Amino acid sequence: MSSIIKVDTVKDIASTDIIKKSGTSITVGTASDTTTVAGNAVRSNALQASDGANIVSQVGTTITLGATGDNIVLAGGATQSGFGRTGTVDWQTTPKTATFTPANGEGYFINSGSAITANLPAGVVGAIVAFSDYARNFATYNLTISPNGSEKIGGIAADLTLSVNGQALTLVYVDATKGWINVQNAEDTETGAVVVYNIDIMVLAGGGGGGMTPTVQQGGGGGGGAGGLLYSTSISVDTGTVYTADVGAGGPGMVSDAGASSSGADSIFSGGSISTITATGGGGGGGFAVCGADGGSGGGGNGASCTAGANGTTGQGNDAGNGANGGGGGGGKGGAGTNSAANDGGNGGTGGSNSITGAAVTYAGGGGGGGYSSGSGGSAGSSIGGAGGTGGVGGNATANRGSGGGGAYGPFSSSSGFNGGNGSDGLIILRVLTSDYSGTTTGSPSVSTDGSHTVIQFTGDGTYTG
Repeated sequence: MSSIIKVDTVKDIASTDIIKKSGTSITVGTASDTTTVAGNAVRSNALQASDGANIVSQVGTTITLGATGDNIVLAGGATQSGFGRTGTVDWQTTPKTATFTPANGEGYFINSGSAITANLPAGVVGAIVAFSDYARNFATYNLTISPNGSEKIGGIAADLTLSVNGQALTLVYVDATKGWINVQNAEDTETGAVVVYNIDIMVLAGGGGGGMTPTVQQGGGGGGGAGGLLYSTSISVDTGTVYTADVGAGGPGMVSDAGASSSGADSIFSGGSISTITATGGGGGGGFAVCGADGGSGGGGNGASCTAGANGTTGQGNDAGNGANGGGGGGGKGGAGTNSAANDGGNGGTGGSNSITGAAVTYAGGGGGGGYSSGSGGSAGSSIGGAGGTGGVGGNATANRGSGGGGAYGPFSSSSGFNGGNGSDGLIILRVLTSDYSGTTTGSPSVSTDGSHTVIQFTGDGTYTG
């Protein structure tokens, strides 16, 4: 059907404009009018202005009002634009592969082969942006969403990290108090990963076992080194993400120096966007044919062979003492093990104090070196490592303090040696604001409160869900 109305102005019988074109704007009716199109009152494929441009056209079942660049003017002078949007955001189908700045009203697919940052624009009330993991590898290559200047995301002036494969997120800018708020979060695994709160973490590895010598005149065994201790505050965690606590076991006391020294096992806390925290197991104490081992803190040297004390790990513990007839003391978190003094074993290094539970507790003491002949064994580091043996076996370390076992006495007149003391298991402790605590754990950790905080202590393997 050809044009049936082609005008600049159509008037009713009262000479009032009912359809009027001014420039590229089309006005239908006046502020007090009701415009009704009933039945087949108007039926056309094109309603045109006097310049020949279609102002209402029909193609198949699609009705088009105006042309690109036109405003639709409503009664009273109000205008409406943006009729082309089909959802909350217009998704851009070319995936992003590098850092970019999103625009209001757009969604983006992220094809990350490396970490990518989206720098949010300045917040305008009602602005909306969205992101989706195109490559399904956010866990490997995180998307960081960074607010503009001092603006906030979820009430926090800090970056937000997406780290779950297949995750999608939509943010709306609400106001200066909360800034950009997450209104929709989804991912293939159906678990959230938006950074929302901070926790304190202490990771303590297992202590090393004490050394021994199997036969007469081979010197005292070296004391075991304490497990490495790491303490981190204000670490951001993700809601819905599962974090794993792997608690390292203490090394058993040496019963034969035919093999390696008995070092403690590492303790590891990992998950989500947290960089894996690994505390190194304490070094085992030395025997006649086995040198003390490096570790979180080093294992003490033997009294007659392999006399040098082993090394600790910077930031986690300290070096061990040397042997000289008596065994050297194992290193501790608070200090190095001491050297043997003639036939007396060296003392274990002192432990380190930490108040993550709300009370000061000492962890990671070194084991004392074993005595020799008429000498005495070295003292236990901070009384939580194992004492060095005096005429017998090395002492065991205090449970779950990540401390080294005592070195065994070096037999002077006996044909068989004595066993070294056992190092103690490590520990992983989390301190969380009770208002943030999810209450979801595995592995039966000990849970207590300290003021406004909840304290979770893992003495064995388990998990915490943010």
